[in-house]
Order: sequence, then C-alpha cells, then structure tokens
Amino acid sequence: MTDVHTVTGTIDSSSLGRTLVHEHIFVLSEEMRQNYDTTWDEDEKIADAVAKLNDLKGAGIDTIFDPTVVGLGRYIPRVQKVAEQTDLNIVVATGLYTFNDLPHQFDHHGPGLLIDEPEPLVGLFVTDIENGIADTGVKAAFLKCAIEEPGLTTGVERTMRAVGQASAQTGAPITVHTNPSTGSGLVAQRVLKEEGADLTKVVIGHSGDSTDIDYLMKIADNGSFLGMDRFGIDAYLPTEQRVETIVELVRRGYVDKITLAHDASCYIDYFTQEEKKAVQPNWHFRHIPDDVLPMLLTKGVSQDDIDTMLVKNPRRYFD
Repeated sequence: MTDVHTVTGTIDSSSLGRTLVHEHIFVLSEEMRQNYDTTWDEDEKIADAVAKLNDLKGAGIDTIFDPTVVGLGRYIPRVQKVAEQTDLNIVVATGLYTFNDLPHQFDHHGPGLLIDEPEPLVGLFVTDIENGIADTGVKAAFLKCAIEEPGLTTGVERTMRAVGQASAQTGAPITVHTNPSTGSGLVAQRVLKEEGADLTKVVIGHSGDSTDIDYLMKIADNGSFLGMDRFGIDAYLPTEQRVETIVELVRRGYVDKITLAHDASCYIDYFTQEEKKAVQPNWHFRHIPDDVLPMLLTKGVSQDDIDTMLVKNPRRYFD
C-alpha cells in the first residue's frame, strides 16, 4: 500500500477505487482566456465541473487522474475549488506538454547552453512532487510528457529525459501522450528507461488509438501499462474497434496491462460545447460506465477483468 496525493489530501492507494487514468477538468490557454475570452464566468465553469464530476461519481467512478500540466493550462487553485465540492478523488500531475519546443524560458538554461547548469526541468518537477505546486499545498502524484508526429525533437527529448530523471529520483509514476501510428510509445519507453525510470510505473497513453496488437503487446511486454484512454473520440478510432482491441488483448493474457479513460474534460477551449457535442457526441465522462463496460461484458470480458483494469491496475501504478 502506498500514499497517493490528491487535490484534497493524501489517501492510501487501496482507496483509489474505480479509476479513470486520463481525464481533464480544465484544458485551456490562460493567456488566450485572459486576453480574449470576454464570456468567461469562473463560478459558472466551476459549478459545471462539479456537476459533471459528481455525476461521474454517481456512475460508480471513484477517482480520476488529471494529467493537465504546463502547456495544457494547469491552474491548481481552480481545481481546488472543484475538488472541495466533490467526493471524487482528483490526482494531479507535473510535467510539460509539448510536441516540439520548450517555453523560451528554457532556451538558454540547461546542460551545454548559455547558462550551463543541470536540466532545470528536473528541479521543477521534483519540487511539484515533494513540496507541492506553487503555494497551493497540492502535491503532484505523477509525471506527464508527450511525443507526437514530429517525434523526438530537442524540446520533447529534454522534457522526456527530465521526466524520467524526476521519476527515478522520486518514484513517481509517469504517463506519456503518444501517437501509436508512429510507434512513439516504444521511443518513449527507450528514453525513459535510459534515464532510470521504471517502465512498470509508466502508462503509454493513447495506446487505445491503435488496433495493432503486435505493437501493443511490445509495449506491454516491456512492462508498461497500455492507456486505452480515448473512448468517445471516434474520429481517431470508433468505440467498437477500441472494445474489440481490448477483448483481444484480454484473450491473450494482457488484462493486467490495460487502463481505461476517455481523455475527456469538463471544459476545453479547443471547441465550443456545441461543436464538441456535434462532432464527438460520445466524448464525455459517462461513456465508459454507461456504454463501454456493458459492451465488454457482452463480448466475454469478465467482471473480474474489468475490476483489474479499473481498480487493480491504477493501484499498481502507484504501488
């Protein structure tokens, strides 16, 4: 059993319960919001998030992992206001979300740069984990980085190696945004392992966008969890194919490497609410409990298998 830091305090890993490992509360650009969003109503957005998370709790989900880090609009004081009004556990992350470059603050600081010093990202991530994020008192419980179609750019590699080092120092687990069509999950595993990270404490996110069983088995055989975590984003892969992929992986004995989520959010500024409903009607927090789990059961996945994916595997991520 392991202590897990949530937004409202520390719980034992055995208390995580049924967990969705990759969900967001708020995804937005704070600069864009402050300069151009004249309709923003803070109280309204918080109330809407509380309602959605309480509804998710009512659907039988106990915990979400929220990998909203710098680059996705992480602002913990707003999340704290939401967490105070829900019994759902919210576990937050540290790290950096980029597909290409680092913020310009890091252009001249780091190994071999104008200010030649150890990688400053590592210190920031470790501080978030050990001391808390800003002055909120909320400690990050896991790390997040990304690798997309551009591949291992200089900024992506610096971030990923810093995440690996911070994980090795603190023992905090990792989730990685990947693009499975490029095989980037295997690249992430290689880089993280080189920096001392334990691959059994890594979720290779967005693995569920792929139906390539051989690729997914390689990820799992290397020790990491498969993030089958974009249910409802049918533009990338329809739910039926996502379900069939899990059924086949379970049949082949990989149930202990599967985690579930939607990669949904209470609010995201990429789309209006109307646009999101029109183009991705299933992209919401209730899709897994209402639709996906019954489909899995109908196709022969057992309740014990579902408990492994929703309860046991998220707990092992920390244990």
